Amino acid sequence: MALDFFTVPTVSFRVLYCLFVIEHARRRILHFHVTSQPASAWVVQQLREAFPDSTPYRYVILDRDTKFDAEVLNALRSIGLKPKRTSRESPWQNGVAERWVGSCRRELLDHVIPLNERHLRRLIRDYVRYYHLDRTHDGLGKDTPESASH
Repeated sequence: MALDFFTVPTVSFRVLYCLFVIEHARRRILHFHVTSQPASAWVVQQLREAFPDSTPYRYVILDRDTKFDAEVLNALRSIGLKPKRTSRESPWQNGVAERWVGSCRRELLDHVIPLNERHLRRLIRDYVRYYHLDRTHDGLGKDTPESASH
């Protein structure tokens, strides 16, 4: 799996940060949340919410964002994940996550400007539902992440 942030400006030019966790195998979004004040303590709390128990995943790919500090790395390890950091300025090393950000921007955020955090959470929640249930993926053999056959 992988985790990453992306930024979204609101209608009032406030910058919001969206953290998401994506599974590589089926391209499923396991968790996302939005904040205007990203910090490592907030990331740790999101990890607790995403993985309240144990996790079947072994590795997590993340970039070298300063929000992913020692506290976050320790939280990942305590969940049972082995963090794998990408090289500096190498977004292609986290391609599944970067691809999802691109899809989310092209298919949603290039067309709608969120009003605030609550509005952005609703927009992304609805987009994730569409992404999981209706949007086909070439990498999945024209299947959806939540296909009934899996």
